[in-house]
Amino acid sequence: MSEQDPRPAAAPAAAAPRHAPMQRQHYPQPLLPMNMRNWTMVWYRNFMVWKKLAIPSMIGNLADPMIYLFGLGLGLGLLVGQVNGVPYIAFLAAGTTASSVMMSASFESMYSAFSRMHVQRTWEAIMHAPLTLGDVVLGEIMWAASKAVLSGLAIMLVAGALGYARLPGALLALPVIVLAGIAFASLAMIVTALAPSYDFFMFYQTLVMTPMLLLSGVFFPLEQLPAGAQAATQVLPLAHAVALIRPIMLGRPIDNLALHLIVLGAYAAVALVVALMLLRRRLLR
Repeated sequence: MSEQDPRPAAAPAAAAPRHAPMQRQHYPQPLLPMNMRNWTMVWYRNFMVWKKLAIPSMIGNLADPMIYLFGLGLGLGLLVGQVNGVPYIAFLAAGTTASSVMMSASFESMYSAFSRMHVQRTWEAIMHAPLTLGDVVLGEIMWAASKAVLSGLAIMLVAGALGYARLPGALLALPVIVLAGIAFASLAMIVTALAPSYDFFMFYQTLVMTPMLLLSGVFFPLEQLPAGAQAATQVLPLAHAVALIRPIMLGRPIDNLALHLIVLGAYAAVALVVALMLLRRRLLR
């Protein structure tokens, strides 16, 4: 007769809790964002940080365009009178709205994004979560575009309250402001991908943004330029943004609507892809 083991039988091991498998990173990462949801987490993270300093940030973003609007609008307006059938300050208000979108989106995509990427290394920490570089970059661009919308909308509302824009019809320009903000943020992200330090951004500001500000119809009609210069302005994204925003704010029909939208959309899409390629080469070695 076989001898029985006096030890009590061990209890069966409890089944391990089943969790959804963690989404793994694969290298090399895909160029484009993983999906159209992940970037919202990056956007939300930036929003929560910005919310703590929202008022000083808004004042800083609005000070420069407001100085242009009232300094030039009221000062030169007395000398110029009307431009294209409207007071000069009303003409300038629409151009300032478009230029503020360019400035706000560009500075956020350059200085702030560079700080999070290179100095604080926030991007590196985020990519330890199941987010790809494409998700991070798209979130940064959409955040920069969101700040550009706030800046442009604030100037539009001030102009409308003073009678220099037709509200509520001027609010129809918001989709254009969003598209322009994405385009300028994507272009600035290319500069961020190439920048070794903050000083590098001065080249883009001096050689690209300032000429575009002066030659895109913000301060005077493009018809005042020579024919060759007018043709050259057609490649400037700010010129197309002004050509869309100004007639909407003044309650006038838009000429070549499809052309302007296509150019801004092309700038946004191509610049995003180029920025992703450059950033992947820089960060994912």
